[in-house]
Amino acid sequence: MKRFIETIKNIWKIEDLRQRILITVLFVAIYRFGSYVVLPGINPNMLTQLHEQTSEGLLALLNAFSGGAFSNASIFALGIMPYISASIVIQLLAIAVPYFQKLQREGESGRRKINQYTRYLTMAILLFQGPSYLINLKMQAGPALNPSLDWTWFIVSSTIILAAGSMFVLWLGERITDKGIGNGISFIILVGIIARFPQALFQEIVSRMASPGAGGLIMFLFEIVFLLLVIAAAILLVQGTRRIPVQYAKRIEGNRQLGGARQYIPLKVNAANVMPIIFAQAIMFIPMAFIGYSDVANAGGVARALTDMTGFWYNFIFAILIILFTYFYTAITINPRQMAEDMKRNNGFIPGIKPGKATADYIDEIMTRITLPGSFFLAVVAIMPAFAGLFGVKAEFAQFFGGTSLLILVGVVLDTLQQVESHLLMRHYDGLLKSGRIRGRSGVAAY
Repeated sequence: MKRFIETIKNIWKIEDLRQRILITVLFVAIYRFGSYVVLPGINPNMLTQLHEQTSEGLLALLNAFSGGAFSNASIFALGIMPYISASIVIQLLAIAVPYFQKLQREGESGRRKINQYTRYLTMAILLFQGPSYLINLKMQAGPALNPSLDWTWFIVSSTIILAAGSMFVLWLGERITDKGIGNGISFIILVGIIARFPQALFQEIVSRMASPGAGGLIMFLFEIVFLLLVIAAAILLVQGTRRIPVQYAKRIEGNRQLGGARQYIPLKVNAANVMPIIFAQAIMFIPMAFIGYSDVANAGGVARALTDMTGFWYNFIFAILIILFTYFYTAITINPRQMAEDMKRNNGFIPGIKPGKATADYIDEIMTRITLPGSFFLAVVAIMPAFAGLFGVKAEFAQFFGGTSLLILVGVVLDTLQQVESHLLMRHYDGLLKSGRIRGRSGVAAY
């Protein structure tokens, strides 16, 4: 406890870090305030049916990512997910379309153009999702709408407000990245997830305590222990690495001897991080988009199976997609040939492996081997909420037992702590841990 208090004092002493944390808190407070600003013409006291609709299933996940703004009919109801969806599409285009491949190779100017295209696509998605959300809102909470409203004008004006709200949330995320601490977009999602945790925990406690006898309390304690174990497993998944030794040859420049040291390349067991789950989740949202928000509960057959988050077929397909996307995303983010060329250019080599193509093949083989267990582990963590539901855990609390919510939470927290740790150690203060090392999703330790 004494060390923790001392660390807080050290953080407050560093002016730049203190300002970044305060700016982050300010932007987060603005985001949370906007989550309760209801669309014009809606009575927030009559949204009970909408709250019930978003209490489970895929809509509960959307509501969690928006921090409850979706069920509040807020101006931030669509949240940051349209931008995430647009980013995924643009990344896929960068693989398949030569024009986008060329933009990626153009450096900063290409990156600006890609960001511009991503925003254009985000607006297109918002103009589609906005009316869909409003139609669902009318079906689920019709009495909440002002009877004197002109429906056509309400659709047009509210779609503009929802689109502007989502773009403002995106702007807040970018400002957090530039002037705050951590990755702003990820931090916005993290805040939305954490905002739902106290209510979900309270509902779970009430539900268990209402059980006859002492069995409810015992089951709740088992749930907490199991949740901690899953969090520990998620941390291992985020931090797990396989280190490859690299020996650098000695070079003489003038009177100085350079190189000769051995270093290590950390290859992540889960190099794709949470992206495969986000990719797979976006695919699983497609059936709901075609069925419509309001008709998900009444869907039948295949459509019902693909929108039931607790069902076998939903989780089976979800897990398969995660495994496939893990290999796919790892292949586009890790370039063994480029790594081999960089090592050769710097007079480095892997002991026992010839430089060049043999080194690239060796790194590729290692990545293939460690990606397989990593992808299966990621899939198991992703479908863990369905298993929690089988043991009577309420749907809102079960979301924290795995899936996108847990991995985003663990990954973003570790990344943020890593940045704080770097600021502290750079100014010769003690870090957050005695070991002085926190590994974020990048796999690089902060010293």
